[in-house]
Amino acid sequence: MLKKELIELCLLHLLAQGDQYGYALLNCLQPVFPDTQESAVYALLRGLCREGSTRQYQGETSGGPTRKYYKLTPRGREKHAALLKQWQTLQVALGALGL
Repeated sequence: MLKKELIELCLLHLLAQGDQYGYALLNCLQPVFPDTQESAVYALLRGLCREGSTRQYQGETSGGPTRKYYKLTPRGREKHAALLKQWQTLQVALGALGL
């Protein structure tokens, strides 16, 4: 499982808990992946939208620019489950190596 897939898994997991806007997702991921550029996370979000795993919509403004919210789709739930299974398989394999 590559870092890209781990970040996608985290994004989908966060969205499984409810709709969120991009900057909030970024703030959740930053402590876990501190060396990842903001632009890379936004690129992954755009990719998830393009493939139909998420849907983007405009939310209410809070005195600033309009927020882009992301919503998990049924296809996204399937991808989340598949990536989660890959992650769990990797954990078992690494555990067998003593890691």
